[in-house]
Amino acid sequence: MTDARADVPRGTAPRGAAQRGPSAAAARPPSPDELLAALDAEQQTVARTLLGPVAVLAGAGTGKTRAITHRIAYGVATGTYSPNHVLALTFTARAAGELRSRLRALGAGTVQARTFHAAAMAQLSYFWPDTVGGHAPRIVESKGRVIAHAADTVGIHVDTPVLRDLAAEVEWRKVQMLTYDEYEAAAVDRVMPRDTPARRVVDLMRAYEQLKDDRRQLDFEDVLLATLGMVESEPRVASYVRQQYRFFVVDEYQDVSPVQHDLLRAWLGGRDDVCVVGDASQTIYSFAGASSRYLLGFGSEFPRGSVVRLERNYRSTREVVHAANTLMRGQPGALDLVAQTREPGPEPEVLPCVHDGDEAQTVARRIGELVAAGASFGDCAVLFRVGAQSAALESALGRAGIPYRVQGGTRFFDRPEVKLAVHHMRGEAVRQTDDELTRRVGLVLQLSGWSPTPPEGTGAVRDQWEALQAVYGLAEAAPAGTTMQQFTQDLVDRAATHHEPELDAVTLATLHSSKGLEWPNVVVVGAAEGLLPISHATTDAEVDEERRLFYVGLTRARRSVTITWSRQGSTRGGARAPSRFLAALDTHTAGAEPPAAG
Repeated sequence: MTDARADVPRGTAPRGAAQRGPSAAAARPPSPDELLAALDAEQQTVARTLLGPVAVLAGAGTGKTRAITHRIAYGVATGTYSPNHVLALTFTARAAGELRSRLRALGAGTVQARTFHAAAMAQLSYFWPDTVGGHAPRIVESKGRVIAHAADTVGIHVDTPVLRDLAAEVEWRKVQMLTYDEYEAAAVDRVMPRDTPARRVVDLMRAYEQLKDDRRQLDFEDVLLATLGMVESEPRVASYVRQQYRFFVVDEYQDVSPVQHDLLRAWLGGRDDVCVVGDASQTIYSFAGASSRYLLGFGSEFPRGSVVRLERNYRSTREVVHAANTLMRGQPGALDLVAQTREPGPEPEVLPCVHDGDEAQTVARRIGELVAAGASFGDCAVLFRVGAQSAALESALGRAGIPYRVQGGTRFFDRPEVKLAVHHMRGEAVRQTDDELTRRVGLVLQLSGWSPTPPEGTGAVRDQWEALQAVYGLAEAAPAGTTMQQFTQDLVDRAATHHEPELDAVTLATLHSSKGLEWPNVVVVGAAEGLLPISHATTDAEVDEERRLFYVGLTRARRSVTITWSRQGSTRGGARAPSRFLAALDTHTAGAEPPAAG
């Protein structure tokens, strides 16, 4: 079933994935003992428990990715797993790329690490011609346009915000696997887009599905549903898939939706060789259908399963860990993290501000203070609840001459100077020379405007240099003996999986998009009622999700956390109160009043 497996990227390991030494092609893979020696006691338990159902409850910063990649590599190294029979599943292309990179460095590079959608799409494309006939339908390029067309056909007026909300309803119904009648009944407890009656939303859903059928198209949710239906209804397909994949590892299991859960069970068949890893305290996608009930109920679903708790936090200082623990104390599934770092850090600090403009300037000053104390710009991140908060922050940082990048903005490998550099490198890679990798990369980068010394000041020229310097940094971090061809292929693989290098710039990101990332210094802005928790979080469950979102923000920090809130949205805005979550942080400034205006 070659079509149902992704090509394994070849090339150099990413920064931090392997120590300098022999080239990736010639390096000896770690022995089983060496793999275990790199883990703590609980992580070793995860690695050694290779058969049967295993749930790993892994708190923030506890090395969950390290544990599961070493587990897979240990299974391969000991001969328990054939690498072609293992499938590691996650939720984003970036996370799948990170898994593949780590597995390559551990000698298990032929193990497949894919998103649920990618794995399902590969199987659907492979089996469709024989089970249905013809080629598999095309994937909808723009769901929004099709939904807008459907809305026109049923007489629902939409603008861009309503369109996004309607798309979310379409996706939610399908990942929950609800019939139209079941959705309409469930909609009693949901906020409908612009108060559109649920029956009218159902009319739109029917029209949307008919349009796709007429155009012979599938959306991403259809890919999961169709693959599930194919495995459940076609014994030949089920047998083929189950022979191909015998062992499953699922990362971020708290984010699994009903359709993903059922697809996993269909892939397993009657077997139970599955390892899931997740943290109920980081369930922040309930609005999209994710549910931690499968993680927390794993023992009931698999009675003979093992449960391992990872609570040693290797990321953050004691002060940050204490704040995170107190925030989540008493919440379902919350783990009690234990900081392993010895160096103390500052207590989390809450900075009250007068209005949003003052808050943005306060953030810029704090970044300046951190850099003056020895941090780099790339060591700092500013996290916020909604994307609209970014504009004032970008303006304040720009005025202060602080370089920044917006998470989810233009992708690194889509930048013109980087694309040009990769293009030049592909041409250079065909030349056989004995020159050192960094020298060849440096010469190529100079064609794109790079120089060994940075330009003065900030602005577009400095931003361009920083991007090219990041490419040079990848060359410096590559294992000794890496060829130009291997390095160039690694850049292509990184671009395909959105595995981007770090830039020396402050990261601006929503709390949702910060998940899975970390920085030495984190600033969480907008910790006020109406923003965090967001104003439309009215039920206990919705407020609990906002608390988990705040927890995710806190636990991105390795050393320091600064939290800001403003009493007014603007110089003439209405009054705000500090977030109810601040009371759990054990800091004397949590409810402090902002300074007087003026």
